[in-house]
Amino acid sequence: MEYLTKDKLVIVGAAGMIGSNMAQTALMMNLTPNICLYDPYAPALQGVAEELRHCGFEGAAITYTSDIGEALKDAAYIVNSGGAARKAGMTREDLLKGNAAIAEQFGKDVKKYCPDVKHVVVIFNPADITGLVTLLYSGLKPSQVSTLAALDSTRLRSELAKYFHMPADEITNSRTYGGHGEQMAVFASTTLVAGQPLDEIIGTQRFPDADWEALRQRVIQGGKNIIELRGRSSFQSPAYLSIEMIAAAMGGRPFRWPAGTYVNNKRFSHIMMAMETVITKDGVECRPVSGSAREEAGLDASYRHLCALRDEVIALGVLPPISEWAGINPYLDQTVPAE
Repeated sequence: MEYLTKDKLVIVGAAGMIGSNMAQTALMMNLTPNICLYDPYAPALQGVAEELRHCGFEGAAITYTSDIGEALKDAAYIVNSGGAARKAGMTREDLLKGNAAIAEQFGKDVKKYCPDVKHVVVIFNPADITGLVTLLYSGLKPSQVSTLAALDSTRLRSELAKYFHMPADEITNSRTYGGHGEQMAVFASTTLVAGQPLDEIIGTQRFPDADWEALRQRVIQGGKNIIELRGRSSFQSPAYLSIEMIAAAMGGRPFRWPAGTYVNNKRFSHIMMAMETVITKDGVECRPVSGSAREEAGLDASYRHLCALRDEVIALGVLPPISEWAGINPYLDQTVPAE
């Protein structure tokens, strides 16, 4: 069996539904035979490892451990879904304090056990904040840490495909930016519907303004809808998309969607947020984002919302004041040029 790499991939939170799906997806995509599963809940973790072995993946060397030091030793790539799950009635932001503390410890563990890791994907909510906390305490470069933001863009594509009764592949370049939460900025100006710009269709008889606004809200509430339908938070889509991200970082197929990345420039300061990005073996690169005046205002509002969440985490003591960040991770004092 030919794999993309033989480097060690660690799945953190592997006993959960997202984590176990990530591990299976990585093996089905032939990313690496060297997969280590980590979770503090040992019985379920062993069950996941047993099931993956029962799949009979050719050449796979699946290991598992509830010792974080053993798991992270020699890790080249990590995907972390190890936070508390979102439950019915909760927003992503409701998970803030507990999951921020988990991210702090994870960042410190990365710095201690695998400082030479190549790329880390953080996907537990609120991912913009947990990714930022991880980045700070890991000491890694901003290009080495990304977060899952693509779900909002794929949900936009899905809703548009359903509305226009066409295959999803005919909806191209659907994009949301900013926060992965209630204040995300949903862009129409980037999107093509069967080759026609979406913003030329909105407000016409084919797609009245009220229908567009209702669709936007369905995208924003996409995760809530899954919880209502299935009785649990999403796990298949975040698992697949996060493994697509780590595959791109391994040098595989380019990632097709926006990712959460660290931004520090004249417009956005010391924040992790969804931007137009490129993920390669060199890491995640931030690209400029532009849209209509209304879309730009929405992105600015989303940024301010994220800053409020970041400042709340600072007030909780999980993050130090921004003025102290460079002393913990010198890379965070550098400018990320895209605006």
